[in-house]
Amino acid sequence: MSEDMGKKIEKLIIDYVNEYMKNTEIKTRWKKPLIAFASADDSLFHKLKEVANPNHLMPKDILHGAKSVITYFLPFDESIPISNMNGRKSSLEWATAYIETNKMIGKLNDFLIEIIREMGNKAAKLDPKLNMDYEKLTSIWSNRHVAYIAGLGTFGLNNMLITKNGCCGRLGNIITDLELKPTKRPNYEYCLFKYNGSCGYCADKCVNDALYREEFDRFKCFEMCLENEKLHSDLKEEVQVCGKCLTVVPCSFNVPV
Repeated sequence: MSEDMGKKIEKLIIDYVNEYMKNTEIKTRWKKPLIAFASADDSLFHKLKEVANPNHLMPKDILHGAKSVITYFLPFDESIPISNMNGRKSSLEWATAYIETNKMIGKLNDFLIEIIREMGNKAAKLDPKLNMDYEKLTSIWSNRHVAYIAGLGTFGLNNMLITKNGCCGRLGNIITDLELKPTKRPNYEYCLFKYNGSCGYCADKCVNDALYREEFDRFKCFEMCLENEKLHSDLKEEVQVCGKCLTVVPCSFNVPV
């Protein structure tokens, strides 16, 4: 398992994001990306399929001969979550960051796949358009769960992944036949509510009665995302967002424990 190759991939991702922000048409700003690796044979992939979602794909369903999953978190500059902290409607900055980050993830993934192929190896990604079952509101390749398996963080009460740089940002990943050293998963809960029951602020911030300390209604959550898409229809992009439970709470920008 190659540590040097892992460091090379980390540098490629960090440098790509820095270079991408030089585009003057891009309004979003990101902090330094976090990168982690998982073995394609990690038992948690099997557990996810068996326990949570029988339709969830395995890495080898996306790439024959897969050995590793490269996953990364792109933390938003703090000004973006702060813009979204008040009111019912998602801020323009938050909606714009969603659109621009998704576009960058697509380009970054293609860049990484090309680099890996040039080295004589294989790499692939799942087309995000194929990922969501809108009737059940479940995905066949959960970026959050893949990132958890790779050790990028732990889940919060709000079902979002909390990384060392908080939960305000976007996740991306590709699958490769490179054998990369897996990242160790955190050995404690990053969420204060799960750690010692001392928080729950994310549930208090939910604007559509979707999130409580005891339960989560994914359909009510998605209802709010669709409401925001209508509110930001002038952006002329798919922008199913909310983010109120992420901004601004103790885990927005770092691990509070």
